[in-house]
Amino acid sequence: MSARSRLCVALVTVLAALTTGFAAPVAAAPVPARTTVLDGDRLHLTKARLGKGDPQLRRAVGALTARADTWLDQGPWTVVDKPRPAPGGDVHDYLSQAPYWWPSRTPTADNPWGCPYVQRDGERNPEVDSGTDRQDVEKTFDSAYDLSLAWYYTGEKRYARKAGQVLRTWFLDPATRMNPNLDHAQFIPCKYDGRAIGIIDFSQSYTAVLDAIALLDTGAPGWSGNDRTGMARWNADFLGWLKDSDFGRQEVAAANNHGTFYDLLLAGLAYATGDRALALRTVLDARSRRIAPQIATDGSQPQELARTRSWHYSTFDLVAYTRLAAIGRHVGVDLWAYRGPDGQSLFKAVDYLLSAATGTAAWPHPELEFLRYAATDVVHAAADAGDARARTAVPALEAPPGGDLWALRPAAEQLDSITG
Repeated sequence: MSARSRLCVALVTVLAALTTGFAAPVAAAPVPARTTVLDGDRLHLTKARLGKGDPQLRRAVGALTARADTWLDQGPWTVVDKPRPAPGGDVHDYLSQAPYWWPSRTPTADNPWGCPYVQRDGERNPEVDSGTDRQDVEKTFDSAYDLSLAWYYTGEKRYARKAGQVLRTWFLDPATRMNPNLDHAQFIPCKYDGRAIGIIDFSQSYTAVLDAIALLDTGAPGWSGNDRTGMARWNADFLGWLKDSDFGRQEVAAANNHGTFYDLLLAGLAYATGDRALALRTVLDARSRRIAPQIATDGSQPQELARTRSWHYSTFDLVAYTRLAAIGRHVGVDLWAYRGPDGQSLFKAVDYLLSAATGTAAWPHPELEFLRYAATDVVHAAADAGDARARTAVPALEAPPGGDLWALRPAAEQLDSITG
């Protein structure tokens, strides 16, 4: 155990002695969780504060458990129950459809898809949510994260058991498991059986699943050694596909949010599976490969501003950057401290959003559906990293639907989901 972890354990012990007689929600785990994006030591101390009766944290836990409760009678979900398998014919292969591509003709018996498909950027085709795994995988990721966090802070076994069921069904059970590849993600009917950019279906949120697993690994009821071993094997196999597949090699070359999220997934899987060197190299390379070319001197993100959903994509890309910076903390790299040759930095990128995030000025770029709270988590992240402007802005942020949970899970999420 590190010196920092021993200090956390000692502090929890002292707090427990000082609060004898207080009905704490749950005893603190013996050691901090070995999380990938979240700071396990920080969660450990937050749990101790909750046990001491912190009213703000109790309110946040109420919001968290309200979310977790909604999952208890849903799922579990599996890739094998879609109406038709992926183009390769294996029902265990994940399948999703490109969201911004639409049929250009009325479907007929000879042309049942209405091909050819044409792109309408930012306009989501509703057919992508039927017949594929896209919505089910999001429910799997979101529920596993919410339920694991709810168990961690309350100790209520039902949350852990449901999280375990969700993860085992999607990833581990032979009859229902997903193959560890994304060969058929974001296919376009009559055009492509899968595309490299489909990796973002996982890269945007799978690192939350890595943290959910780490929380369950601290002693969750119903989460067995076989479960831990099975998830470790699945993650190692998925990391191998991500590194070695043609799609992986294409996505790493992307010069917008796709490239940033690829780095996040690669570094996250590497750290979670014990390849610290790859995680370190990925975070270090992000300085010159991502921040310097993708963030302008004024903090804007030109590739994201060019989209019809410029606010969404500007905040979305910063979710990846701030989560990658959190992984950097685990491997000894301060990504927030980096300054590009023209002064580019993560702090500047967040500061560029502050006027719109606090409602003091309108967002001056195209946006089909402006949701102010989309920036809330990334502003929190910058404030925590030492940005004085962001810290001043925090009280004026708009809470997302369901409440601001930053105090319980201080790592940015995409708060304005456009997956349907």
